[in-house]
Amino acid sequence: MNWIVPPGPVRPKATIGLLGGSFNPPHKGHLYVSEVAKRTLGLSAVWWLVTPGNPLKRASELADLLTRTALAQQVAGAQATVTAIEGRIGTRYTVDTLRALRRRFPDVRFVWLMGSDNLAGFGRWKDWATIAASVPIVVVRRPGTALDTLKSPLVRRFGQARRLTAPPCVLLLDGPRSPQSSSAIRMALEPRLMA
Repeated sequence: MNWIVPPGPVRPKATIGLLGGSFNPPHKGHLYVSEVAKRTLGLSAVWWLVTPGNPLKRASELADLLTRTALAQQVAGAQATVTAIEGRIGTRYTVDTLRALRRRFPDVRFVWLMGSDNLAGFGRWKDWATIAASVPIVVVRRPGTALDTLKSPLVRRFGQARRLTAPPCVLLLDGPRSPQSSSAIRMALEPRLMA
């Protein structure tokens, strides 16, 4: 595995939040999840892992990786480190990416971040229970999804933690909610792109 540069500042015993996804397109909702988690948990850093290809989506739905990464950097600003590291290390699934990151940075505590809008589909991810057993999962509630958290396989299986602990840990965070979503943005742009 050729790791030329880590995707952000790394110091021993750091706690780094990982927000993975297509970022197709990136938006303030991604930034909101990062900011709420960073502020509430005192994270050392947040890394956005822009995936080269989402196994749960058709490739034709995604803009190219360079475009998504560049747009994500514009949205993230100084709040998160944007990386396309999955493309560099050749992983396709979150479980494999986490395994590689934990091998490469054994002294770092990683925390998986997600918006509650992604929680419903988490049970379809490859080896989702293994992911939950390997890193704490922090879910930031998004508008219209508060009740979805109760129905998710992840929460049903592992419950809800009151604080960040060793895995399995599913911690739900609240804050003023951001209504933006990549799906809604794409739908709003689609008629203009077709014209």
